[in-house]
Parts: sequence; C-alpha cells; structure tokens
Amino acid sequence: MELLTIKTTIMSTTKDLSKYGLKNVRAQWNLDAETLQKLTLEKGMGVETENGTLCVNTGKFTGRSPKDRFLVKDDYTKDKIWWGRINKPVSPENFDKLYNEITNYLDGKEVFVRDAYVCADPKYRMNVRTITEYPWSNYFIKNMFLRLDEAELEDFEEEWLVLCAPGYEAQNPSEYGILSGNFSILNFTKKIALVGGSAYTGEMKKGIFSALNLILPTEKEVLPMHCSANVGEAGDTAIFFGLSGTGKTTLSADPERKLIGDDEHGWTKEDTIFNFEGGCYAKVIDLTEEKEPDIYRAIRPGALLENVVFKEGTKEVDFFDSSITQNTRVSYPIYHIDNIQEPSYASNPKNIFFLTCDAFGVLPPVSKLTPGQAAYHFISGYTAKVAGTEAGITEPVPSFSACFGEPFMPLHPAVYAEMLSEKMKASGVNVWLINTGWSGGPYGVGSRIKLKYTRAMISAILEGKLDDVDFDTHPIFGLHMPKYCPGVPTEMLDPMNTWLQKGAYVSKAIQLAHSFHINFDKFASQASEEIMNGGPLIDSHHSLTEHL
Repeated sequence: MELLTIKTTIMSTTKDLSKYGLKNVRAQWNLDAETLQKLTLEKGMGVETENGTLCVNTGKFTGRSPKDRFLVKDDYTKDKIWWGRINKPVSPENFDKLYNEITNYLDGKEVFVRDAYVCADPKYRMNVRTITEYPWSNYFIKNMFLRLDEAELEDFEEEWLVLCAPGYEAQNPSEYGILSGNFSILNFTKKIALVGGSAYTGEMKKGIFSALNLILPTEKEVLPMHCSANVGEAGDTAIFFGLSGTGKTTLSADPERKLIGDDEHGWTKEDTIFNFEGGCYAKVIDLTEEKEPDIYRAIRPGALLENVVFKEGTKEVDFFDSSITQNTRVSYPIYHIDNIQEPSYASNPKNIFFLTCDAFGVLPPVSKLTPGQAAYHFISGYTAKVAGTEAGITEPVPSFSACFGEPFMPLHPAVYAEMLSEKMKASGVNVWLINTGWSGGPYGVGSRIKLKYTRAMISAILEGKLDDVDFDTHPIFGLHMPKYCPGVPTEMLDPMNTWLQKGAYVSKAIQLAHSFHINFDKFASQASEEIMNGGPLIDSHHSLTEHL
C-alpha cells in the first residue's frame, strides 16, 4: 500500500461534537498522516528524523500508569468485573464530573477526531471515534486502529468513544475518587474511554483493549488474547503470548511468515484468530536493522517515534540512548511490514508460545508444556516487568501477570484460562514456554539469551524439527526440555548447564518455584487437579531429592 494516499480534508461544520459536550471546539476530522505531521511540527510538538519520520516526547509519562486506571462500577459491571488491585472502581458520578471537567477544559480549543474501528473479523467489528487534544495522539490512532475508506466514513456511527486530553490535570484527585491528577477510566455503560493528564499514547490503545477483554468473552463468546500472531504458507497459525519486552512484536515479525498482528487478538467460536488492530506498537530500545529488520525498516514517514534521542548534532536516532526512558516506542500502520496477512485473520493455531523474560535466569530457553502445565502457566503469566514500560519501574522486577495481560483483563483470570483450555484441547495445539530472558545467572550476573537463538527455537518448532527429538524433564519445574534444537548450543537447553555454580542455580530455581506456588494460591480454589499438577514439582512440602 502506498503511504499517505488518502487525503481526507476537514469535515464540514454540520458535523459537530456538541453531543459529547464539546460545543466551542475547532474540530479537525480524519486528517491524513501528512497533515497531522505538519501540524505537530508547526505547534512545536515534534521533530523529524533524517528520513522524515515524526518524533514526539510524551512528557511526564513514558509508560502506562496502572495505579491510575479505573473502571466505572455500575449495574453493568458490578457483578462482572474482578475488582481489586488491578480493576479499581470509580463511581458513575465521579466519572461524569471528570468527563465534564475535560469537556470544559477543551472549550475553545482545537481537537482532532479520528473515525476507525477495531477487530478485523467483520463479524466482530467495533467502531470507535477518538477525540484528541494533540494532533500526534490522533496520528497514533490512525496508525493503530483499523482504517476506513471514504465511503465508510460518510455514514460512520461509533459504538465507543475515546476522549484524550493530556493537558488536563485534576486539581483535587480525591474529590473524584482517583489517586492522581492523571487517569484512564472505562465506562462500559456509556461506552467511553476517558484519558486525562497523560500523553502516553498506549493509554488509549490499552483502554480499548481492556474494553474488548470484557465485551468479547461475555457478549460474543470470543477469547481475547494479549498476543501476537502470524501464519505460514501452509496456513499454520502461531500465536505468541507475552507482556511488554518479552519479544511478542519481534518474534512475530518473521519474513518467512505473514504477520496477522503484534499485540491483541481474538479467538472465535468459528475457529479464527483475528487482529484487534491495524498497526504495531513496538519497543525500539537497542534496535538494529540486523536484529529486527522488519521493525527497523517500518520506521519511515507514516510511523510515529516516541521518546527517542538523536545522536548529537544530527537527526539520526540513537536507538541505544535510554536517557528519556527504556520504553522508547514506534507505532506504524501494519502495511509498513512487507509480509502481512490481509485481511488480518487466519484459522486455528497449530502452535502457541508463552514468552517469559525470566530475570532469575533459571527457566529453560524452550520447553514443551502438557495441557495442565499450559493452563497453569497461562494463569500464572510469569515474566519480569521491564524498565520503563510502567511508571516507577527502573529495572526488571520479577512478576506474575495472569493471562500474560492482567493489567488489561477486567474478568477473573479463570474465565480466560477456561476458554483457552477448551480451545487448546479442541484444536490439538502444541504449547511451548520460551524464556527470552537470562541464562547463566540472574539479571546482573548472567546474560540475555541471544535473539538469534530464540528465533532458531521458534523456527525449529514451526518447521516440525522438534517433533521427534528426545526431551528431559526439569527436576524442579517439571518442564519438558528438548535435548537437541537446530541452531542452538546444546548446553544451553538445560539452564543448569549455563551456571558456574550448580548449587546457586538450584537455590535460585527453588526460590522461583516457591514464588509460583505462592502466587497461584489465589487461583487454587478455581483450578482443577490437572492444572494444579501443572505447576513446579518443588514446593514447601517437597524436597529436591525426591525429583533429582
């Protein structure tokens, strides 16, 4: 697809925003990327790289702020949502007050409107209208949501509204039942995602993702997944679960396979996997063309870089400079990748990969899971929070995120796990745990597993080269480790071999195993015996010698 071919001018003033409480705004509708880039530059909100790609700085927030995410608690949500640390309630009255505050704040200002949709499968399409204070926020939505043609824009009616005002800040947060001047709130009854006080574009994207994570399973019988997906020439789909920094975007961008999407998908009762989005939002820290050619080459006019730094005296991006944040990002429309699946959906997966960035350095780089282990590790969602992806995180922190996406999951994790388990068994899919984190020691001692080795493991699995190899069973985690994998040093496949001190490895592995059990306690009452048996073999009641 040629870049910047659609020139959509400002819509006529007969189409106003008064129904949203925005009565005195100057609305710019569905501007093309070129115009949005020009306006961003004219307003001093961005700069261009040497090849003409737009760069912006998202200000105070260079990642999501989970503590400032709320869901309106009302008749629709009160008995559906898993309320607690992740899903915090706010009253309908306080939502209305904040919404009115933002519309008053925007009074007399210029705003940018984008009409688009999410969910590539036509059966599940959801129209979304986004109104943003900044032109480059609108640019992000143009990249990330699915784009409409001129005829579809004429009769557009939205199902959900995103209203984003980064310049607004609540002066007395406690009066509105929130914690800070910034906030991201979902109102399922009014179908509004409200973002205030943060310019980090991911808040808009994850707001709609979170909305779909409630709507699709409860109303459409679709399993929403925080995963990337691609498909081979033979129609064999692969999906990759994992949180930010684990390799979802990188590993799904495979020149030998067509990309379905890099972050958010649905698995339907009709046995299809479909992308929610129309673009990719990739981390670019330490990016090189050699390691990640597809992402590197996607950074061209039409893409939007966030929080990167130029080499001194030039307009060349220094992808190794993390002085603003480790969470440097680029958004680009999916057609910036050469090899994509059009439209963005395919059939049932043949392989599922759970990606984890193990900061302890004890999990095998590749292991095959039984159905019980697959359900256990899906519910556990072990990884490490990587620096910069959330406010306040400055170094990797081992963590558990249910369903590899707990911050975006409004329902109890068991709901998603049961749906996944049913679909896995029905489709006969193979499930693999891939450690893209550390080997030879924990973070600070060992080293990150090389991307070329992880790619070799993925390729071997997709090509069926591990179908007939022998496996060892890990004595502590019970995982099935291949004894051989093409393109990977054999000594790496059993992680204990990479540690200088075997006793230190065993101690650290047992420590992590105990962490798994402690974390899983809150799910144990709703987990079957098969799932419970899928966890580490070692717990506080068993000694290592029973399994060695």
